[in-house]
Amino acid sequence: MKNNPQTGAGSRNEKAADMTEKVAAQVESTVSDLADRGREASRSVRDVADNFGSALDRSLERQPMTTLAMAVAVGFVLGALWKA
Repeated sequence: MKNNPQTGAGSRNEKAADMTEKVAAQVESTVSDLADRGREASRSVRDVADNFGSALDRSLERQPMTTLAMAVAVGFVLGALWKA
């Protein structure tokens, strides 16, 4: 009995197609997870920015000179780091 080369090739093609589908599904799942994490991170950053803005506004109302001094100190440190 002879082996039919086309039968072997067909089986390999089916296996390759199955593997391609599995890899595509995994990639799709990973991309979806990354997109979800990105959206969550974006929401978290917005929340932090909103909270920081509110805290800064309260600080400016209650202690304007201290807030100004802190801003100058942060600017000095960032400037020093930028030069380094």
